Formats: sequence, structure tokens, C-alpha cells
Amino acid sequence: MKKKTFLSTLFALSIVVAASLSGCSTGQEANISNTNKQTTTATPNEQGTLVIARQADAKKLDPHFLTDFESQNVIFQKVYETLVQQDKDMNIQPLLATEWKQLNDTTWEFKLQQGIHFHDGTPFNAQAVQRTFQRVLDPQVGAPQASDFEMIKEVKVIDEYTFQFILKYPFSPLFSILASNEASILSPKAIEQYGKDLAKHPVGTGPFVFQSWTPGQEVVLLRNDNYWGKKAKVGKVVFKVVPEDATRIAMVETGEAHIAEPLQVTELERVKSSPSMNLYRSDLLEVAYIGFNLKKKPLDDVRVRQAISYAIDKESLIKGVYNDVGKLVHTPMSSKVLGFTPDIKGYPYDLNKAKTLLDEAGYANGFKTTILTIDLKDRINVAEVIQSQLKGIGIDVEIVTMESGAYFDAVMAGKQDMFLGGWGNVTGDGDYNQFNLFHSSSQGFSNRWFYSNPEVDKLIEQGRRETDIEKRKQIYAMAQEIEIKDAVLIPYRNPEILAAVSKNVKGFWINPVSMHMLHDVSIE
Repeated sequence: MKKKTFLSTLFALSIVVAASLSGCSTGQEANISNTNKQTTTATPNEQGTLVIARQADAKKLDPHFLTDFESQNVIFQKVYETLVQQDKDMNIQPLLATEWKQLNDTTWEFKLQQGIHFHDGTPFNAQAVQRTFQRVLDPQVGAPQASDFEMIKEVKVIDEYTFQFILKYPFSPLFSILASNEASILSPKAIEQYGKDLAKHPVGTGPFVFQSWTPGQEVVLLRNDNYWGKKAKVGKVVFKVVPEDATRIAMVETGEAHIAEPLQVTELERVKSSPSMNLYRSDLLEVAYIGFNLKKKPLDDVRVRQAISYAIDKESLIKGVYNDVGKLVHTPMSSKVLGFTPDIKGYPYDLNKAKTLLDEAGYANGFKTTILTIDLKDRINVAEVIQSQLKGIGIDVEIVTMESGAYFDAVMAGKQDMFLGGWGNVTGDGDYNQFNLFHSSSQGFSNRWFYSNPEVDKLIEQGRRETDIEKRKQIYAMAQEIEIKDAVLIPYRNPEILAAVSKNVKGFWINPVSMHMLHDVSIE
């Protein structure tokens, strides 16, 4: 496989995983079933049915419109596949593409697997790749993921199994994005047949075929017996929506489910001591944060944001709320993301410094504000600790809780003051953090603090074009120094992912982006 040296090094680095909060379905839609007649699948129970009890439902099943992990987890590398993939060490490996080479700074040529068909019988070829990227970049489609591919000038078909990405400018993180969910390759026939309804009828090339979706209850996938590669080891996968933490675990204990995820830290000992369950535990690439809305007074004053940053005892949050599960962080990048800067120390806990800054900003007697959080127990507990800590500098905090859909609508509309959230890097490259969280053009959708700094914008744009890894690290270090100084947010925790897994399940793992990898799962 031909690659430039700098990309070989880049891809060998670990990849970040973003764990954004996501929401439950309303349950108001009718059951959605697969209508593809040409697909042959295994008898559902031929090699067992894997049942996954999870907290929330999918929202959509269209890779170009997904912003939540519950949706991605149903289709990523299961129904849909990408040109390249990340292995367990998060290195880039071939998948639908067999090889690639860089022709010049802005042109990459790919060779594709031959003889593959989509689940609806449509041939997979260079034209299908071209149609997929034309769709995501079409302004009339209005895909939220379009910005991830704005560097693509043209997808040029050379022959049936060869195509080229022609870029507008050199773009170092290209392959990290091509391995992520938003780069899933779609059936051209399904694109034309379903349009925006593709969100209810996913059609890919993957080892599982979509069977049905009953919103608020379950999504069902069947094994694809016509799969071009190694076939899955289970005949059926059922993603059951079970919001109650204790109920999910009980389902694994009784054999009603095989996997319960997420697992709350308060349930660790229950799972560890169980004769029927194993504890699955691994690092995520997510960073949990306390965010500020820079459009709201008095949070528009950097001294106020700095004061709050000094007044938060982050170590007590991790110990008191999460029982020391997860790692303390000071920057918006976890340690495995390309561009992480260990030298940045953030704001130490210093109440005197906090009070001095508030006094300088004209708020010696404090002020009233709100903190918005999704209605999850751990997030509410974090909000309560913050509420208590900020009383120490005279800030009166009201906690506002919302279900996930309302929460995301509120923060994207800028209705919040302070808010709790999490951001995961799904590519492992610092550009995914920097461009989405801090570039002026991302305000609202992912730049939820409405932050704009021309100097930071320039560094971000420079970083995504720079091909030298060490220079890119230096660029991102400079950007993070400014962002921390501007106190845009307070990063406090790099979470771990926890799951309860039945002892008769083998081959299950979760990648650092929190995606369930099911291809090698078997039930004994």
C-alpha cells in the first residue's frame, strides 16, 4: 500500500473518540421495515440472536445526517462500510478500497474492491463512491456532515474500480475522516429511491442488513449471507431501548440481553461480582466539559469565565461523582488525539484568584446564572457539585435539566448560559476538535460557545493544510494556549466506556469512538 511517510505516521497514532450525548426517539413513528427484495439473509436464529440493551434509541439511520452515537452505532461498519477502516490500534487499513496513492499535494487515487454489491443488489464501484460524496456535498441535500468534506473539489471516476479525490487544498486529516461514519458509502439506487427517507431505509455493503426499526423500542439487523468478506457469527442483532440503568443490567443477569451499555459507575461492583456477567472497560476519546455561552452577560467577559475556571475543583468532580472512573484533563483534546499538548495545565483550583478576577470584572458580590444539563443522573450530579462550588465565590447557579432533544435545540440556538456537555473526536486527528469546536464558521452546531477569534481561525486553517506532523502539533499547541486563555470552556474529564457483557459472549469490543464492533461476536 502506497502512502506518504507523514500519513503513515499519522495513522499509526491513536484516534479520538467523541462521545456526544444523544437522544431517545419519540416513539411516535410507525415500525420501519426493510423493503429490499433482492437481499438474502441468514435465518435469524441460525447462529444466535445478539441482544444489546442500550439507554437511548437512534434518531436517524442516514450517515450524512447523524449527530449522535446511538444512531451511528446501529449502522457504522454493520450496515454501512467505509473506504478505509481503523483497526484495534486505530491504524488505517483497507476496507472497500484496496490501495491508494498520492499523485500530488491535492490528488489521491484509490483502487476499489471488485465484485461487491449493496444490499439492494446495486453494484459497488467508483460511480457509487462518486454519487455518495456528491450527495453529502449537495447544498440542496443540506447534510450536517457536508462541512467535513468541504475540502473535496471533485470525485473523479477513472474507471469502474478506480477514482480520485481532487482536493481544494492539501488536507492532512483526510484518511481519518474517510474512516469515520460520515464517509460511509451509500447505494446509489437507494439514494434515488428514498431521498431523505434513507434515514429509515439504510442500504450499504456491510455484514448486516437492516430489517426493521420500531422507534422507542428496537432496531433489528440480520446477518448478510451475501457479504463479500468474512461473514458475521451471529444471525441477528437486536438493539433494545432500555432507559433504566438497573433494568439493562438485570436483563443481562437473566439472559434477556447479552450486553448492557452504558453502565453507571455505581454498578461496577455489581457487575464485577456477578457469576453471569463480565465488566467491559476501555478508554474513550471524549472530553467532558463545562461550557460557556459567550453571547450571554456576564459570561462574555473573559475575567468572569476565568474566575469560574479557577473556582471549579475538577478532581473532586471525578472522585465524588465518578468514583475515580476517568482521567482529569485540562485541554479539549484527550491524550490520544494527534495535537494533544501535555504541557497545557489549565486553571488550578484557586478561590482567591477567582474572587480577585470577579472583583476586577465588577462582580465582587457575584451574580445569578443557570447551568443547563441533559437529564442524566451523572450530569445532574456534576451540576450540583458545580452549583455548590460556585457559591464559594458568590455565584448563584440554577440547574436546568432537559431531555436530550430539547437540550441540543437549546444549546445550538444559544439559549443557555453555562452548560454541561461532552465532545468526542471520531477521527483521532486534532482538526476534528479544533475546526468543529473553535472555528468561527462552526458557531451554533458544534461551536456551542459562539466563540470567534481570528488568530485561532488562522491557526486551525493552517493546521489542516500542514503536512508535517511535528509542525501540526506546534500549531495546535498554539491554538489551545489561546483557547485556554480565553476560557471558552472548562474541560474536566476523559471518560471511560463501561458495559456489562454476558460471559457467553465472545469477540465483543468497543472502539475508542464508542462504536460497538460486532463482526467477530459469537454467543457460546
